[in-house]
Amino acid sequence: MTVRRAAIRPAARAAAYALGAVAGYAADARFADPRRGHPVALFGSAATRLERRLWRDGRAAGAGYTALCVGAVAAGALALDRTAGRRPLGRAALAAAATWTVLGGTSLTREARTIGRSLADGDLTAARERLPHLCGRDPSALDGPQIARAVVESVAENTADAVVNALTWGALAGTPGLLAFRAVNTLDAMVGHRSPRYARFGWASARLDDVAGWPGARLTALLTVAAAPHPGTAWRVWRRDGSSHPSPNAGQAESAFAGAVGVRLGGTLRYGERVEHRPVLGAELRPVTVDDIERACALSRRVGVLALGTTVAGHVLLRALLGKRGRA
Repeated sequence: MTVRRAAIRPAARAAAYALGAVAGYAADARFADPRRGHPVALFGSAATRLERRLWRDGRAAGAGYTALCVGAVAAGALALDRTAGRRPLGRAALAAAATWTVLGGTSLTREARTIGRSLADGDLTAARERLPHLCGRDPSALDGPQIARAVVESVAENTADAVVNALTWGALAGTPGLLAFRAVNTLDAMVGHRSPRYARFGWASARLDDVAGWPGARLTALLTVAAAPHPGTAWRVWRRDGSSHPSPNAGQAESAFAGAVGVRLGGTLRYGERVEHRPVLGAELRPVTVDDIERACALSRRVGVLALGTTVAGHVLLRALLGKRGRA
């Protein structure tokens, strides 16, 4: 009898997480992010207050800040997992809440489509005003096609960050993995950029996000190829151009999306006073048009569904293998 309980328990834990992940994904698809009191926003507020106390112009201070913020989230998630996860229903409920909290796929495509409608209506001013909700670029000098390109690139990159990477870490480490990844990704957005204040202090957050985002970025590219109308083009552009991007991860998703949608991405970008000249992804393809925003959003949703199925199956398989090793 004791052996039987030990054999059942890992499978029940994995099934409970899988059920919760599916429920959380469905909640994001139906309700998107809550407008007020979002846990990620609350984490960001707490991290901002802590930064004011700990900021020093050095990498060591930034590394300590990053470790404290991410460690607190991971430890809290692990404690919740051990407490609520003693029963399958509690584990499933916790996984559902965490998955809904960390995913941002529906909000991402809603913002993109809002900008797309403004561009389709010829309201360039409204599109420029809305673009900062989606990415950090300076929209003041962008025309319609340039805004459309920024939107498609943001949809590609954030499909990896806000959907696939989170689900990947859930597959690897359950609910604590989901929440810890979101903490890492949020810190990178807050302090990981190259500004005078954060060039050194934000170094650890940026590098940790690069490491954490590595597996999900490659999975995003693979799933994009699988979901593409013309997989051969998506595969070719990804394998040729994915590593030419200055980010070790963003280029994977953006190049695969470029080939899947059939458009040319990359080139010159402006972030406030900072200008970046990035390699062109899919140079032989056509420029982005407004209609490509909807194509990118539809592709993002297909990739998200494939990511859910892949990571849930991966989690169940991984737990089964670990359970067998533990009984060996």
